[in-house]
Amino acid sequence: MNLLEIMRSSPVIPVIAIDDLAHAVPLARALVAGGIRVLEVTLRTQHGLAAIRAIAEQVPEAILGVGTLTRHEDFAAARDAGAIFGVSPGLTKDLIEGSRSSGLPLLPGVMTPSEVMSAREAGFRQVKLFPAVPAGGVGMLNAIAGPLPDMLFCPTGGISQETAAQFLACKNVACVGGSWLTPKDALVAGDWARVTALAKAASALK
Repeated sequence: MNLLEIMRSSPVIPVIAIDDLAHAVPLARALVAGGIRVLEVTLRTQHGLAAIRAIAEQVPEAILGVGTLTRHEDFAAARDAGAIFGVSPGLTKDLIEGSRSSGLPLLPGVMTPSEVMSAREAGFRQVKLFPAVPAGGVGMLNAIAGPLPDMLFCPTGGISQETAAQFLACKNVACVGGSWLTPKDALVAGDWARVTALAKAASALK
C-alpha cells in the first residue's frame, strides 16, 4: 500500500504508546475489531519496536506504522520489525534519507506554511499537521488549502472524538491522528471492550 491508500483506509489513526508490552497484541486486536486497522505504534517508549514486531506477527490484518521517527537508523529497524509506513513529528534531511534508503514511506510532521512547502519540495504530498490544534487547527487547514491545494493532511495533536469530524470535513484532510482511542486506564485494566467501542465510534466518522 502507498501512503495515500493507507491514510484513506481509516478516518482515525490511533497514536499508540506501549508502556507494557503485554498490552500490544490485545490492544491491536481490540482496535481492529472496532474497524480501525491503521495503527501507529510510537517509539516514545522502550517497547515500541518489540510491540510492532508482536503486532505484525500476531495481528496480520493491522496496517502497521511506526511513529515518533526522529533518527535515520530507526527506519530500517522499524521496517524489519514489521512496520509498513512511518510517521515523524517533523522533517529533516536525515529523515528524508532514512525513508529513501529503507523504502519505508514517511508521513512527516509540519506546522507552518513554510514547512509544508519544504516538504513538498522534498517530494512529499501527504503530511501530518502537528501539533494540529496549537498550529491553528481547522482554520489553518482551510487557509492553507488555497495556496497549497495539492497537499493532503493527517492532523494530529489535541484532536478528540468530539472535534475529529470538524477536521475530517476539511477538503485537504484524509484522516486524523489521536490518542483518545487508547486511554491509559483502559489499557491498565485490560478493558479491551472499551477500546473496541471507541474504535467503532471512530471508524464511523466521516
